[in-house]
Amino acid sequence: MSDHETQTPPPSTAGTQPSPAAPEAGAPAPDGALARWGRFCARHRIAVLVLALAATVLAGVLGAGAGDRMGSGGLTDPDTPSAQAQRILESRFDAGDPQLVLLAEASGSVDEPGAVSAGTALTDRVRGIAGVRGVDSYWSEGRPESLRSEDGRIGLLLLRLDGDEDASEAVAARVVDQVGGKRDGLTVRVTGAAQLDREIDAQAEKDLTRAELLTAPLTLLILVLVFGSAVAAGLPLLAGIVAIVGTLAVLRAITAMTDVSVFSLNLTTALGLGLAIDYSLFLITRHREELRAGRKVHDAIAVAMHTAGRTVLFSAITVALALTALLVFPGYFLPSFAYAGIAVALLTAAVTLVVLPALLALAGHRINSLDLRGLLRGRRTAAARGSAREGAGAWRRLALAVMRRSVLFTLVTVTLLAGLATPFVGVEFGINDHRTLPQASAGYQASEQLRTRFDSRETTATPIVLDGRVNDAALSEYAATVSRLPHVSRVDTALGSYISGKLAAPPSDASARFRAEDRSAWLSAVTDVEPISADGTALVERVRDLDSPAPVLVGGDSATLVDTRDAIGERLPWAALIVAVATALLLFALTGSVLIPLQAIALSLISLTAAFGAMVYVFQDGHLRGLIGDFTTTGWVDVTAPVLMFCIAYGLAMDYQVFLLSRIKEEYDHSSDNTAAVAAGLERTGRLVTAAAVLIAVVLGALAISGITYLKMLGVGLTLAVLVDAFIVRTLLMPALMRLFGSANWWAPGRLHRLHDRLGLRH
Repeated sequence: MSDHETQTPPPSTAGTQPSPAAPEAGAPAPDGALARWGRFCARHRIAVLVLALAATVLAGVLGAGAGDRMGSGGLTDPDTPSAQAQRILESRFDAGDPQLVLLAEASGSVDEPGAVSAGTALTDRVRGIAGVRGVDSYWSEGRPESLRSEDGRIGLLLLRLDGDEDASEAVAARVVDQVGGKRDGLTVRVTGAAQLDREIDAQAEKDLTRAELLTAPLTLLILVLVFGSAVAAGLPLLAGIVAIVGTLAVLRAITAMTDVSVFSLNLTTALGLGLAIDYSLFLITRHREELRAGRKVHDAIAVAMHTAGRTVLFSAITVALALTALLVFPGYFLPSFAYAGIAVALLTAAVTLVVLPALLALAGHRINSLDLRGLLRGRRTAAARGSAREGAGAWRRLALAVMRRSVLFTLVTVTLLAGLATPFVGVEFGINDHRTLPQASAGYQASEQLRTRFDSRETTATPIVLDGRVNDAALSEYAATVSRLPHVSRVDTALGSYISGKLAAPPSDASARFRAEDRSAWLSAVTDVEPISADGTALVERVRDLDSPAPVLVGGDSATLVDTRDAIGERLPWAALIVAVATALLLFALTGSVLIPLQAIALSLISLTAAFGAMVYVFQDGHLRGLIGDFTTTGWVDVTAPVLMFCIAYGLAMDYQVFLLSRIKEEYDHSSDNTAAVAAGLERTGRLVTAAAVLIAVVLGALAISGITYLKMLGVGLTLAVLVDAFIVRTLLMPALMRLFGSANWWAPGRLHRLHDRLGLRH
């Protein structure tokens, strides 16, 4: 038996809370599966830690460069009609949206002889770059007027590239390197999907590094204040690092099988560190509580694993299941967060339940060593320490005060949270464009010039593909019908241009491209509305509803928004069903109650109100921008953002729900007194839940300093959701509701009650 087993614990209680119902020193330690596992890890601590170190090093090697294999797209469903239209335009008509757009600006007019010569040379040079499949240039034969800016100083080159997303980004890098900047009297700026993806990838990596540098020391400082011990404070960070490294290896393996979004790396770091802090905080606190009660080290580990460890396991499964709902959505963007979130939640739990017991056994009673809090705040007298210990009873007093006025607190908190959600009533959905980047980025500035200095009606025309053999008479009749639709200014076809139902211009040299060899055709509808707008999406619906001489596929940004919105809407009920059923079953297994799972689902949804309200109030409408750094307001919220924020925030809310309910259930099993159990449970976990919330808010809040607006919105929304959940929902609303329902909280039909007893999940 080790020295750690036999020595008497020191009297220090720095950083810990009182234990009103702590076990007597002679009480037997539990003998459940997790308790036995904790003893095993404690006895074989050196072997466990050596194996964990080896696994971490291997994961670090395997996961190195995982971000280099990830993309920044995947927001849309590749099987939608708009995506099919884009593929047909590229393969059959050698048209469609270009992956790169070059803006070549002259000092004067682009039609001056010097500019024409330089523009022609630039066009020839770009055609020779490896990976460039085709180029439409203002200086090509025919000089299409739509490729010249309204002030006549910029000419466009539209580049179509070979290969997939990664290959296109590589070509974009070569183009920027070989022709970007000032050359031969022209200033060349580069934008387009491939270049914007490059800049988003680089910005996401930069944001990730900055977030890590900011959060690590601040988190350590807060942990020291919570634990009062540098040894105890360092363990959650260590657990988080191991879990993050392991998740990177998992994501690297997934990239060999499917596409993964680079944004998932930011979630991996934030969620991995946040959950590691949560899980370690609860396990270590329970372990120290048992040490103070007089248990030996291994017995304290066994009790902590049997109680807090069980809660950690339930919590990790709950978070993972909440994120599983993201797998039902199209594209690879949302599923990527499921891959990362599931992996990091389960790996963090594994590290907590395997590595942490070994570390606790290795530390022994030295877990309370290095009281850095004393250095920060000065030495406290014994009387001051006694007052602090008595202050922990404030959580019990708060719980009892809330439960005495349960109706009042329920009404006030629900009204407040409903008010915070009201801005979401006016939400408008869109899809992200260049404005998700910082305004100082090259891609943003080039895209803004394209948007403001060119006739936006020409550059945002809606392509309409007639995917079948079409004769000239039918094509003419259909084009005339489309041109009569509201907000359609002109329709260009192989037969010429139509305005208000009539042929207004004969075909030109460029008209040949609108007809394929199989007699299929495409039309370009020039409109007078913004693509990402209610009028733009309504126009797409009208075109799709028209009688047509062949199957119709509408492309462009408006159609992409319609299809993405519809695809998410179709799958949303399934995602909600997965989340609701999974969490209800898990919470029934935890509590044996039918009512508590329903309460938990409702409370977790309520905790999202502030996040969803802020999403619209701040990022759609542009309020309070100065508080979180500058960004560009577009007037809409990306259609994927509410889904992603819901799944992550719901998982974190259920995380705190599980922690509180587990301790309340433990107390209720001992006393069968609902009010006393709620008060005791909140006293024992209230400080921990709020401390954990502050810590994870710091980690998630680091996303708010991102230069990418989408990540900034996630950071602000998730931080608000976590803080509202911990400080309002769990502290005020949950005790009030549990008091209102009384003993009914723990009711279940006879068969379900017997089933829960057979599961053997009582404390």
